[in-house]
Amino acid sequence: MAREIIVLGAGMVGVSAAWHLARRGHSVTLIDRREPGRETSFGNAGIIQREAVEPYAFPQDLRTMLRVLPNREIDIRYRVKGMFKAAVPLLKYWHNSGGSRYAKIVEEWATLIQMSLDAHAPMIEAADAETLVRRDGWLELYRTQAKLAERVKKAEILRERYGVEFAVLDANALSEKEPHLDTALVGAIHWQNSWTVESPGDLVLAYAQAFEKEGGKVMQAEILGLNEEDNGWKVTTDQDELHADDVVLAMGPWSKRWLEPLGYSVPLFAKRGYHMHYGSQQGAVLNHWIMDAETGFLLAPMKSGIRLTTGAELEQQEAPPHLRQLAAAEAKARTLYPLAEPLDVEAWKGARPCLPDMKPVIGPATKHKGLWCAFGHGHQGFTLGPATGRLLGQMIDEETPEVDMQPFRLDRF
Repeated sequence: MAREIIVLGAGMVGVSAAWHLARRGHSVTLIDRREPGRETSFGNAGIIQREAVEPYAFPQDLRTMLRVLPNREIDIRYRVKGMFKAAVPLLKYWHNSGGSRYAKIVEEWATLIQMSLDAHAPMIEAADAETLVRRDGWLELYRTQAKLAERVKKAEILRERYGVEFAVLDANALSEKEPHLDTALVGAIHWQNSWTVESPGDLVLAYAQAFEKEGGKVMQAEILGLNEEDNGWKVTTDQDELHADDVVLAMGPWSKRWLEPLGYSVPLFAKRGYHMHYGSQQGAVLNHWIMDAETGFLLAPMKSGIRLTTGAELEQQEAPPHLRQLAAAEAKARTLYPLAEPLDVEAWKGARPCLPDMKPVIGPATKHKGLWCAFGHGHQGFTLGPATGRLLGQMIDEETPEVDMQPFRLDRF
């Protein structure tokens, strides 16, 4: 039976949920204060990461922790105030990052990642967005043979268990693919069954336009209130009051704010990140998305220029930007590839919504009928949005989801 459904949040996750629900015949309104794909989904690395079957864990070995402690690294930085505010979920995140706990999380998380390409493909087709997407993988670069060998060993396990496809490139093979990189690199892993997107925000927008073609409505408005009614839900915006049978909360790092007044305590915290676009010095070309694995930054040849993205910053979500991490990444990136001048007026800053067990919340809010959750995807909201939308549609229509959704319930906390 068709239902009136409101989806709050127009990032990759929210847009994907709205598209799937509209395709199932529901009357769907998608609401966000900004145009679809302009917040967290806008600023990521633009990789649909089929190889990312292991969520990002915090280091537990003493050597790595001592390396991070001085707070000068590119892959991760922290602010004491931000870490103090999120101390409890951060401690649990660290606790979950090793041993049998992490192994179990990987098994559960991988069920979502393995859906990622199959879930994106029909949305790309429906959105006529093939020109935005490349299917030739990306490169993970190494400066030392020991680190490369260690990663190859792990990659072989991932291939056997989860169907990840890769090739190992020595220095010569890497130079053939990327002739303008630093010749001191010893090689790379070419992750072959991941896809890259030259403008992540534009892909989300294209998906939103495909949703509208299915009869969905996109509303750009500030959300002021979310209240349960006798027969459903009321969403108050700065433009209107809307009523629906169901509401999907897909507001990324802002989701916690809307759940707390309803009596839910969600240990959601943000890992912030930055990007900047650059030109290339005369004659230089970057052919693939590349990550300096031993340093912790990524360069991507996007529509707006060569995008440099940083690792994670542990800081309060709305705190002012701190640009030293990006500056350090730029300095290191210039030794890897001949970047020209910056193309952006200022750096972009965003926040990844993270939970202490590294898994998203997908499914019903257990205390309220008709309230559904889809948030907390960490680094992989862009990758997992369509899979989340597909699973959520199955749950709302009371079908048996194609994977076990128990590990992603809200009431696990």
